This record gives sequence, structure tokens and C-alpha cells, in this order.
Amino acid sequence: MRCRLCAKVCVLAKLKYRDRALKPSSTSKLLIAAATTLSNEVGRLKFAAPVAHVYNPLTYAWKAHAEFLERFGSGRKRVVFLGMNPGPFGMVQTGIPFGEIAAVRAWMKLQATILRPTAEHPKRPILGFDCPRSEVSGRRFWKLFADRFTTPEKFFAGHFVVNYCPLAFLASSGANLTPNKLPKAERETLFAICDAHLRRVLEILEPEWLIGIGGFAQERGELVGAETKTRVGQVLHPSPASPKANRHDWTKTATQELLQLGVWKE
Repeated sequence: MRCRLCAKVCVLAKLKYRDRALKPSSTSKLLIAAATTLSNEVGRLKFAAPVAHVYNPLTYAWKAHAEFLERFGSGRKRVVFLGMNPGPFGMVQTGIPFGEIAAVRAWMKLQATILRPTAEHPKRPILGFDCPRSEVSGRRFWKLFADRFTTPEKFFAGHFVVNYCPLAFLASSGANLTPNKLPKAERETLFAICDAHLRRVLEILEPEWLIGIGGFAQERGELVGAETKTRVGQVLHPSPASPKANRHDWTKTATQELLQLGVWKE
């Protein structure tokens, strides 16, 4: 009788949470499962020239990425920020979206052993947390949240960050190639996988807002967000390639954009 009673209680518990936000301990596990599926699916893709090297930090930097999801992916989030794909001195090195090394190590208190991909470009070695370069986009990005929320725990209590595409593409010269510049057939196959992962993330975290970091992320976010009825907005990308981001204080610009959208309040 006790076994039957326990089984009944278990069923009732599942029904209780079926139409609600997932329990905090569940969301991280589901995000890890979704990232594993994403990594496996994009790992089977092939890319032709001008792509010469493809880095997938969800494989060689998986330990750091999984720790990021486990520690900060707990519970429902009100806002999800969406980046494009890993930068060569950010997530490519650390496995963390916009993963500027100092921000990841000093602010998030995350540091894990980063392995080496099977085929490295000689001009873009994977040095992990020993990489001497700082990613400007990531430094600007995480400074915004460190200034406003002080601790990562306060920020991640209601926010999360994910990249649309987990892969970094390099030309034979070592130049960074963005996903939107891929040939149409390759792009469509890749985007279908990335759309499915983003859709799954939104289902898991149930955010009110999805904020694209730059125009590309907003565009992909609007396509997927329409299916999940998520409100979508955009802030200026913090890239040093953006004249506007360089001309003004990016943290102030992004803060003002989020206030105008109604994502944040004064």
C-alpha cells in the first residue's frame, strides 16, 4: 500500500507542476540537456569555404558551460538576453556567453579546465582562462550587470544569457566569420537547429522578455518568440566594431534602451 501511495503522490506532484514554472532544480537540468542536444546536432554539420575552422565550445569547454547552466540556470527568468555566437576571446575561450575572462573568473567565480579542439587555427589557439586577450564585447556586457546588480546571484535571479548559435567560424586567415554570412543552404540547416534550441530555452525559462543583443539576435528572437508569445526587444551590440558602441558609454546606452522598453525600471 505504501508503494501505491507514493506513486499516487508522485503523479499528483507532476500534475501540480505541469502547467507552472518548473522548480528551480529542474530548469538547470533541462538547460543542460538542451545544450547537449544542440552541441550534438551542430557537431554533425559540415561547412565549406570560406569556413576553414569551426570551434564548438560546448564540447571542449563543456565543463565550464555546464557549471554556468547549473549554477545560474535555476528557476524561471523574467528576461533572457540573446547573443549571436561565441567571440574568439570570450566564449570560445571560456565556454560562457560573452565570456570575457576577468568577468567570468572574478565576478561569476567560474573557472574550469578548458580542453583543446581537435583542429585549431594557429592564429586562434584555445588557451582557456590563460588567454591574455580581453573580449571588449564581453567586458562591456557584464559590466552593465555588475554595476546594476552588484552580484551575479542578484542578476541571474531574474535574468539569463544564451547565444543563438554555439559555433565560432574562422576563415583560413583566422578572421572571424559570423553565422549570417554562411552560404544559404548551410545557414538554413544551422538556423533550424538553433531555432529549436532557442525555442526549448524559452519553454524551460518562460521569460516575459527576450532581448536580442544587436539586430541579428533580435531578428532570430522575433521568429522564435512569436511561437512562444515572448515579448522581444533589442539593445545595441557592445562590439568594438560598432561605431555607436564606441562613441558612447555602452552601459548607459543599453540601460536607457532597456528602460525605454519597460524591461527595467529606474
